[in-house]
Amino acid sequence: LLNINVGGKLFQIAYKAAARYPVTRLGKLALYTDPMKKLQLCDDYSVQKNEYFFDRDPSIFHYIFHFYRSGVLWIMGEMCPSNFVEEIEYWGIHLKYSQCCCRILFEEKQDELSEYLKIQKELEAELEPLDSAEQFEGKFLGRFRKMIWNLIENPYSSVPAKIIAVMSSIFVLISIMGMTLSTVEEMKHKTGKMWMEQLEMICAIFFTSEYLMRLISSSSFKNFLRAAFNAVDLVAILPFYIQILFENMDEGDTLYHEELHKVENVSKLGKVLKLIKLMRIFRILKLARHSTGLRAFGFTMRQCYQQVCCLLLFIAMGVFTFSALMHSVEHDVPGTNFTSIPYAWWWAAVSLSTVGYGDTVPDTVLGRMVAFGCISFGIILNGMPISILYNKFSDFYAKLKAHENET
Repeated sequence: LLNINVGGKLFQIAYKAAARYPVTRLGKLALYTDPMKKLQLCDDYSVQKNEYFFDRDPSIFHYIFHFYRSGVLWIMGEMCPSNFVEEIEYWGIHLKYSQCCCRILFEEKQDELSEYLKIQKELEAELEPLDSAEQFEGKFLGRFRKMIWNLIENPYSSVPAKIIAVMSSIFVLISIMGMTLSTVEEMKHKTGKMWMEQLEMICAIFFTSEYLMRLISSSSFKNFLRAAFNAVDLVAILPFYIQILFENMDEGDTLYHEELHKVENVSKLGKVLKLIKLMRIFRILKLARHSTGLRAFGFTMRQCYQQVCCLLLFIAMGVFTFSALMHSVEHDVPGTNFTSIPYAWWWAAVSLSTVGYGDTVPDTVLGRMVAFGCISFGIILNGMPISILYNKFSDFYAKLKAHENET
């Protein structure tokens, strides 16, 4: 018998049973005749007891011991996959010796653990600030830039920093409210328009100052440009200055161009200005910088993009399928709106989403049966990803909130 001492527990394995697997550590120990080679395979050897000592986990070695006796590697579900893989690799035993059912469950657990660790790593990167305090050491005006960085980026560092964070959110809401009121007919007269322009100018000055302070205080210009929040800040202030540029160009055209060409050019610039003004709606994304819920929502969408894309694929398949069915049963009805499959896409889309505006409805019995199938499919389809998205969102939100409270 081969006397094996693993972590203080003694096991006895027949030489013949160990030698059946010559590529494993104990198989080599049973086959080698050179004492020096045997000592290289174990951690220690007792001459008096004739025991080979291994400083490994004895609880997992029970499964290794069972493998040499039965030829089957059993895997218990409560074991840590990483620890188990490390142990069987040390003993030189391959996972292929396990039963198919055990191996499938074990590999699923490994994949879940890998996915969990990957998400944890990305979440830590999300929580990690763009610049740490140590990165300012030894740099030009390091103390001053560190002070500005804490003031702008870390609202929990001081009371003024918290005030600036609150002011930033207030200015975003004021800007969005101003953009909304500027579309009201009563606010389009001269006085109202002047007030809206002054409000927009004040908000733009604040956002520009905030962006420049972040740019000055950043320890790495490259990392600053790569940050998503900084890109949002840039998009929030660019429309104001582009609008001023186009308005100046418009004045130049009025002075120096012919009348007909001027009118055409003003029309084109007006369309461009409308598009640029619409870009101001992206300022609402600035709230995500100081909102735990919005950050958790964005992180959830990034982590669940496969499920979301799969859901969109199913919706597209449903729209095409039910619109084709509806057109085939309704196209002969006089006065029908289902004159072609593309015309039926809108009806299929709103029916799948269970909104059902009622602007387009089937007239035949077969058409109503198709509509019932479309609505039922939409209810089932919309209910599928809700639990996955909600569970992930609540988990990410709890972790972000815990980190915020800890900070």
